[in-house]
Amino acid sequence: MTSVQPSTFRTGDTPLPDTVILTHKLTRDYDMGGEVVHALRGVEIQMRRNEFVAIMGPSGSGKSTLMNLIGCLDTPSAGEYWLNGQKVSDLSDDELARIRNKEIGFVFQTFNLLPRASALHNVELPLIYAGMAAKERRAQAARALERVQLADRMSHKPNELSGGQRQRVAIARALVNEPSILLADEPTGNLDSATGEEIMRLFRELHDTGQTIVLVTHEADIAAHAARQIHLRDGLVERDVQTKGKP
Repeated sequence: MTSVQPSTFRTGDTPLPDTVILTHKLTRDYDMGGEVVHALRGVEIQMRRNEFVAIMGPSGSGKSTLMNLIGCLDTPSAGEYWLNGQKVSDLSDDELARIRNKEIGFVFQTFNLLPRASALHNVELPLIYAGMAAKERRAQAARALERVQLADRMSHKPNELSGGQRQRVAIARALVNEPSILLADEPTGNLDSATGEEIMRLFRELHDTGQTIVLVTHEADIAAHAARQIHLRDGLVERDVQTKGKP
């Protein structure tokens, strides 16, 4: 286990070509009834293409806030955030929505599937929002389901699938736009330990094919699958270490 060298990025610089995520002095404050809460206090992180990174920290450490900023679901109070070579920290809400649909695949703890729709239709949804023609999007959604070993479950609805299969559908939906990053928030939180391990093996397989993955978790055994762990405490990076990850 080795410490990752801190970024030498400076205001006015442009990230290196293989940098997918870069934060510079990233700050997020919230006004809670007149009291200012400093959720992030100047976070400096750099992630390169095809990294598998786990973001960890206790409750109140800032990991959820950081996830929302990385996912373009929120904007910083100060500092810079670059995603895939584009400075997104000062974009409008409409521009952020376009970036989210194009660059980021989200995987949530609760799956967030439409209960009356087939697995194929659930995976198609981001392509429908993107305006892709029906024949092309069905083919692309089918390929995404094949990547998560669910080719034989395309017509099944969520209530006809196990918890692990539902999460695989959610992962296929996250992958269907071929995003720059796969952002997973506690993706095994609703699964038993054996199924959770199965899902983490799938993430490792996706990483092996070149997918950049950012995993937010509070569980050490889940974070152990990642090749790098960033630990937050009190809104700052406490340590940033390179690990081997589980085989």
